[in-house]
Amino acid sequence: MQKAFICSAYRGDIVANVEKARRYCLTALDHGYAPFAPHLLYPQFLTDESGEDRQTGMECGIEFLKCCDVVFVFGEITEGMQKEIDEAIRLKKTISFQEAEND
Repeated sequence: MQKAFICSAYRGDIVANVEKARRYCLTALDHGYAPFAPHLLYPQFLTDESGEDRQTGMECGIEFLKCCDVVFVFGEITEGMQKEIDEAIRLKKTISFQEAEND
């Protein structure tokens, strides 16, 4: 099974964005991918409002991005998403821009 990195917004409407990310993971799973969404994991024990914690979470997510086969990008690109996309480009990962859910 190929591994898919889920790149979507977290900040802003966090409750709605988390729910969207969960559905994006299920969609990837339905298409045969093993999904990973760092923004569903790291905020469980790191504080996004803390600059240091946010940086640590981003760095951890990038480590997992390195072992993923594809990066699925959903929605309008945020600053954090752009960092992930830039790293995916640097690593020559396959990037697939997906249609995001309507709000």
